[in-house]
Amino acid sequence: MKALLLRDLKLAFRAGGGFGLGIAFFLIVVILVPFSVGPESGLLTKIAPGVLWLGALLACLLSLDRILALDWEDGTLDLVATSPLPLEGVVSVKALAHWITTGVPLVVAAPVFGVLLNLPPQGFVWLVASLALGTPALSVIGTFGAALTVGIKRGGLLLSLLILPLYVPTLIFGAELARRGAEGQDVTTPLLMLAGITFGVIALLPFASALVLRMNLR
Repeated sequence: MKALLLRDLKLAFRAGGGFGLGIAFFLIVVILVPFSVGPESGLLTKIAPGVLWLGALLACLLSLDRILALDWEDGTLDLVATSPLPLEGVVSVKALAHWITTGVPLVVAAPVFGVLLNLPPQGFVWLVASLALGTPALSVIGTFGAALTVGIKRGGLLLSLLILPLYVPTLIFGAELARRGAEGQDVTTPLLMLAGITFGVIALLPFASALVLRMNLR
């Protein structure tokens, strides 16, 4: 498992698709929003948590098709599937590698981008906390979508259509947690809901991903 994780991390950083592309797209979203809604600081402060969460979600979406597609193309996936490693563990490692190369950089960059949207000072901690808690769910759900569409030509568009509805609950409670934290309100409810979604997804979806992957590899 450790060797598989290190391999995926090396491939991701060599390709440059996960880290650089996600951050660049996140930055573009943050820069374009003030041009579309106007430079009014009060409005930017109000919408900053939602915009930052939406930008992070779309940035995660960009690299989902590479989670399993490259291994499918070069035959690595078939070898891994017939190895002694449990397929549930393999997809979990794939999701972890995606989160490390995509989710973690977004969490680190979010406070910097929050400054561009005039996020209140008290909101930075809750923005980072919400993204750190919610982005693992995005990676695990994305791995499930990648398992569904593996082997399909031009499956990137289909993957996006399948995964975006599944991302909605995480987006709602993640953005709500960041918004309430920025406004100094009670964050208990969105925090618990976001944590429940993330832990539930991590506990259940690797089994579903392994199941559909076995079906696609037959």
